[in-house]
Parts: sequence; C-alpha cells; structure tokens
Amino acid sequence: MSSQQRLEQELNSFDPETRESALRRLVELGLPEPEATDNVNMHFHSFFSYNAEGLSPSHIAWKSFRGGLYAAGLCDFDVLDGLDEWLGAGELLGLRATVNLETRVYLSEYRHVDITSPGEPGVTYIMGAGFVRVPEAGSPQAEQLAAFREGARARNIALIERINPHIPDIAIDYAADVLPLTPRQVATERHIIRAYVNKAQAVFGSDDAVAHYWADILEADSARVTAAIGSPKLEEMVRSRLAKRGGLGYVQPSEDTFPPADEFIGWVQSCEAIPMITWLDGTSGGESDCRAMLECMVGKGCAALNIIPDRNWNIADTDEKAVKVANLAAIVAAADDLGLPINVGTEMNKAGLPFADDLSGPVLSRFRESFLRGARIMVGHCILSRYAGVSYLAYEGDLASKNGFFESVGALPPLTRDVGRRLADMGSEDALATIADAAARGGW
Repeated sequence: MSSQQRLEQELNSFDPETRESALRRLVELGLPEPEATDNVNMHFHSFFSYNAEGLSPSHIAWKSFRGGLYAAGLCDFDVLDGLDEWLGAGELLGLRATVNLETRVYLSEYRHVDITSPGEPGVTYIMGAGFVRVPEAGSPQAEQLAAFREGARARNIALIERINPHIPDIAIDYAADVLPLTPRQVATERHIIRAYVNKAQAVFGSDDAVAHYWADILEADSARVTAAIGSPKLEEMVRSRLAKRGGLGYVQPSEDTFPPADEFIGWVQSCEAIPMITWLDGTSGGESDCRAMLECMVGKGCAALNIIPDRNWNIADTDEKAVKVANLAAIVAAADDLGLPINVGTEMNKAGLPFADDLSGPVLSRFRESFLRGARIMVGHCILSRYAGVSYLAYEGDLASKNGFFESVGALPPLTRDVGRRLADMGSEDALATIADAAARGGW
C-alpha cells in the first residue's frame, strides 16, 4: 500500500485529529495538480449521516479536489457535524465548498398527494443550504438542531422495536449494534439495516447459513440472496423487506411524524441559510405541476431548488428515460423562470452512484449553465455570509441583480486559507468591500 493510499484510508477514521493530519500530509505529498472540470456535486452525504463508502467530509473533499470538481457541497441528514471540517478542508485544498442540511417535513398543503417521499402523502424532503457556522450552544437555533437529532433517534429506536419481534434470532440493540457504526452517534435507517446484516453474519457464520436465513425472511430465492452476500445489494434487499413501505417495520407516517415545513423553513432562515426545495423526478402527484409546487414553497420562504439529476437520465428503459428527462427540463425551466438557484448532486448514500454529475454529457449539458450558476450562487452565499455577514436572503436588491452578484463571488478562484484569514482579520465591512472588488476584477 502506498503512502497516499494509507493516508486516504486514514481520512475515514472516526478520530477527527487523524483525519485532519492525514489530509494535511496528503497535501504535503505534492501530487500533480488535478485537471479542472466544470463538474459539480453539491449534495454529498458523509459518514456523519450515511455515505455508502463510509467517507468522511475530509475524504469527500479530497476526492472532489483530486477529481477536479468545480464546486462541492456537503449535505448530511439532520446534523451539521461536518461543517467546520468541510469548510476547513475546502480552504486547505482550494475547493469551492458549501454546507447543507437535509431532513423530512410535513407539507399540509399537499397532505393528499405524494411529493418526494413515494407512498407517503404530505411528506417531503427539504433542505437548508449555505450554513457557515454551527449554531451557538444554548441558542434557539441550537435547540432546534438538537431536536432534529433527537427526532431521528426516536424514529430509529421505534423502527428497531417494530422489526425485532419479527426476527428475534438477529434482534439488535440500538446502542450496542447501531451507534458504533457512526462517528458521532447519529444513525440513519441504513445504519440500522447494516447492523441487522452484520448480526446475521455473526449469528449464523457461514455464507450458506446466512443466505438460507435471509432467503426465508426476504421470501426470496436463496441463489439470489447468496449472490448478494458481501455486496450492497443484500442491504438494499433487507432494507426493502424490513423498513420500506410494506416492510415488517414500516408504519405509514402521519402529520405528527415529521415537523411542519414552515417550522423547518423558519429555522433555516434564522440560521441565515437558504431554505431549499427538493425535487424527486416529476412523476408524483405533488410534482405533476412543478411550477405550482415551486410557487407554494417559495411562498413559504424557500429560495432555491435541489435536484438529483441522475434519477432522471441514468435510466435503462428508453420510454421511462424520455418521460423523466422531459420532467427534468420542465423543472429546470420553471426554476430558471422564477430565479431559483439550482443545487445538484448525487448524494452518495448508496453504492453505484457516480461521484459527480458530468455536465458535459448528452443530457446534462443542456442544463450546464443553470447548474453551474446555482453552484456559484451557493458558494458566493457561503463566502459572503461567512466573512462579510451578508446572506443571500438578507441581500437587498432585485432578484436578478442579487443572483448576478452572488454568482460573481462564487465564480472567484477557490478560497485558500491565506485568503480566508485575511478576510476574517479585516472585519465584515471591509471584507464585503474586498469581496465585491475581487468579484468585479475576477480574482483575489
């Protein structure tokens, strides 16, 4: 194993000092500069919520830098645990970076139709974009963030309590079996599924015995289960049987399962971040009129849109692909018309997803300018909010001018630690003037 490979492994240590040291030493290796691209991924989940490869924010930042990404965004579920690490890594590497948070909420206006959570009317994913600091301890914002974490914990424990009676041979304990899989004791449904898969392996030992057990539980052909052992496919099969709609531990969410959309949007605004709409693929009843959905959320205070484009074009069935590409074109056109910055990415929360969206491809090249503009606006907000105290929501002026200014800041060469220190030392007023001047000149 080379020193580079060893250090890259250390980037996923649960110890933050080990990660920080490994990233610094990787930079010191003096590797050839990566070739720059226009590709972006503004929606990376890290191991602080769930990453299919177990990647930390530092490792994702390193891979983004080495892959020549134009910009990259961290987006964990219910937590901002990776914020400081991510922004610090971005400055160390010279990578345009943003930090987002994703959760689920209940949207009462759409209580009778599916939106972005299939089979669950009224439930939708939603994001806050462009966080630049963790809320101060004891503040209302910190208390609400802690409530998101606690809500996720309570839902996880309830899910396990529903599943365990059905599979007593591999019943798991949340504290003993699930939390050790996480760096800061923030688990997701996918961690729970991995714990069940691990427990089955520990209890039954041989692959044949494990396959026989799961084949019975999954009501699946044993040969198919055997082929999936040791691969992510088994976890997906187990997740479908245990936790997804119709599964052994599934219960239909209600209006009380998740916080109201308005509550989350208000919290994001109070953090001086950007409430962000999410979009699935345009096939649900709630998304069938995409402009109406956007206008509803904008009326509540949302000011940007997140899309996972891979869902709409990377499809084998040509007829399905044609429908979903048309849906993608419609939502991009509607967002552009409303002046909503578009945030795109591939999540990386399950195996097989591309590391970043290829904006030069035959489908996404059509939307390249919209997606790059959105990435630049998000990065511009982070720079202005972090150093000049000027957030996207608070900026005065018409929408077109605001978008143009924030995009010009985000288009600047990536921040480095030297530039960041200089901006921090000069105070917010002088920092704003310096940033605006740099944007006008096109360089720091």
